[in-house]
Amino acid sequence: MTRQANPSPLAQALRAQTGRFTDKAFDWDAFPSNSGFPELARAQMRYIGSGGSPKTGDTTTLRPEHFTLSLIYKEPGRFAACHSHEIEESFLVISGTLVVGWERDGEVVEVKLGPKDMILNAREIGHGFRVDGVEPVLMSISVDVGKPLPPVYHYHPREHDTELARRFGAEPGKTLPFDRAGAHPLQQLMSQYVVRHHEQPTIWEKAGFSRKVYVGEGGLSHDTCRKEMWGVPSRVGIAPFVRPVEDAIMVLEGSLIVGWEESGEVAEVELGPRDLVQTPAGRKHWFRNDSHQPATVWTVIGTSGDDGVTYWAE
Repeated sequence: MTRQANPSPLAQALRAQTGRFTDKAFDWDAFPSNSGFPELARAQMRYIGSGGSPKTGDTTTLRPEHFTLSLIYKEPGRFAACHSHEIEESFLVISGTLVVGWERDGEVVEVKLGPKDMILNAREIGHGFRVDGVEPVLMSISVDVGKPLPPVYHYHPREHDTELARRFGAEPGKTLPFDRAGAHPLQQLMSQYVVRHHEQPTIWEKAGFSRKVYVGEGGLSHDTCRKEMWGVPSRVGIAPFVRPVEDAIMVLEGSLIVGWEESGEVAEVELGPRDLVQTPAGRKHWFRNDSHQPATVWTVIGTSGDDGVTYWAE
């Protein structure tokens, strides 16, 4: 492969908006509230913004606008203390099995999420997560605002018994399973925020790729950011399009080429698993799968509404 000795300004800008998994490192000290509590240990890899971490000076992190995006790694037996935010926060499981609990008035509803399942944690609802399985969990967390406020902790082991904190604040006998047909108000509320990958309809675009809408029209109805899982078959390419807001494309499986265009100039970058490109509002861009295998892509878009984009084949 021939490398361009002096990349154009557009190519440099595209590289600057690319987050490479191999260029980053997991930060085990991203959350000071976990310090001194090994049962809370987790690592964060920041792509866009700092998420719930106060580490806003990370120069390898892309500037957030309408959302943040990071990866979280958590080992078996560990948990995250029950807390809440002023804005929605999504957990997308990439590998492993995650237990997420929502708490209200000392009662908790727990849901188990597998790969490609997602929960959108509601505003001001206490929530935590735990790894009960035998394998670690890798997940993507996206907070639907560029600069979220610090989390408010409800049941942290600093102030509460560790086992109570592990149960997200539920006294014995006060934990209910997730049930879409459940009668408890917290079960009914959570049922509006859980997305099972296998339950979401597959939308085949005429351009030749598939979409499963997690948040937005066809998925969970909320007023912040749209989130979709795309399947891009081998040799499928999409013609250039422009959004009025930013979007982020993260490859989960396979590989994908993302291109930008400006004034007739073209720049492209190839993404592998856990690589990401953040494209700013107003930038003409496209994607293409030149590989022999399909690509699975997680996409976050800075509006939940219709952005006027229609996808056409390359």
